[in-house]
Amino acid sequence: MANQSGRREYDLDIPNDVEPGTYADFASIWHTPDAFVLDFAVVKRPPKSVVNDDGERVTKVPTRVVSRVRVPPSQVFEIMKGLEKQLSMWERSYSKKEKPTEES
Repeated sequence: MANQSGRREYDLDIPNDVEPGTYADFASIWHTPDAFVLDFAVVKRPPKSVVNDDGERVTKVPTRVVSRVRVPPSQVFEIMKGLEKQLSMWERSYSKKEKPTEES
């Protein structure tokens, strides 16, 4: 049988406990030699301005990771393409039209 190449279609089976999704308002992205790691987090409480050990004023934002996703490097390009496609569709559907010019 010849190797058939063509478009793949995945039928996703989402478990009931995963289906509602998890809200995250922050993402930290980093990598190892074998994977890209996406840590999705939520802000736990309001940011606080503090002085760090070097005497520099910084804003600390306490967060809690709600999900960590490890992705093989080969999939990162596909994720980026998918995000770009969905963002373009979202912009066409939901983003605000041109803002009216402000009069002086």
